[in-house]
Amino acid sequence: MKGNVNEWNNKTVEITGFSRQEAIGKPLVETFIVGSLRGSVQEILDNALNEKETSNYELEFQTKKNEIRYLLVNATTRRDVEGNVVGVVGVAQDVTEAAQHDRAVAVMANELRQLVDTANAPIFGIDVDGNVNEWNNKTAEITGFTKNEALGKHLVHTFIVSSLRDNVQEILDNALKGVETSNYELEFRTKSNEIRYLLVNATTRKDVADNVIGVVGVAQDVTEAAKHDRAVAAVSFKLEHIFKSLLVTVKTHFRLLIL
Repeated sequence: MKGNVNEWNNKTVEITGFSRQEAIGKPLVETFIVGSLRGSVQEILDNALNEKETSNYELEFQTKKNEIRYLLVNATTRRDVEGNVVGVVGVAQDVTEAAQHDRAVAVMANELRQLVDTANAPIFGIDVDGNVNEWNNKTAEITGFTKNEALGKHLVHTFIVSSLRDNVQEILDNALKGVETSNYELEFRTKSNEIRYLLVNATTRKDVADNVIGVVGVAQDVTEAAKHDRAVAAVSFKLEHIFKSLLVTVKTHFRLLIL
């Protein structure tokens, strides 16, 4: 039992492009299996020869046109009339289209993950219980908390200043009900106990079945602008106070002059 092909039906011919005459007698693994999978496929065939059958493993066949076809295979031990093991028979399903789609989706998901992680804007998210399940590099940079430190922590209780927790919780609860909020200012407490001001859009997050699974926030760091606005407001308040004091003084002097 050398692993040479001794069965090759019409459908296998159609899928691979190799005729029965071209395939019979050739070593299956070395001739038709892609190099990266030869070791694992050989192990599966050896197991079947030792009466350890395998169901639903994905096999990558190299076609005559040097394309890859993905087959979902059941490897069954083959015996003669006396019950002696004489080889392995594989009954397969061509899942090439589904496999290619899954790989394309995986590539797209990986690209989206990279875009989120490396975005120049803070992006963070929570699950339905309010626990952090998204925390990109920019959020880590701004807050000082790494992704590992943030994941699983309750967003509001851990990272939001106490005076705003009820308000922020209400916004997140609304988003979990599908009522999204744009451009609200969030005060994040950093690891070094400083305050960062983020202008956030809270968007409902749903799965493929349209079930709400959390909230994602895409933010803009407006700390410098917020500090400037607060400084201007403080100066304005002081000037107003000084002006009122001067006005009182002038009125008092005017009355004295009249007297």
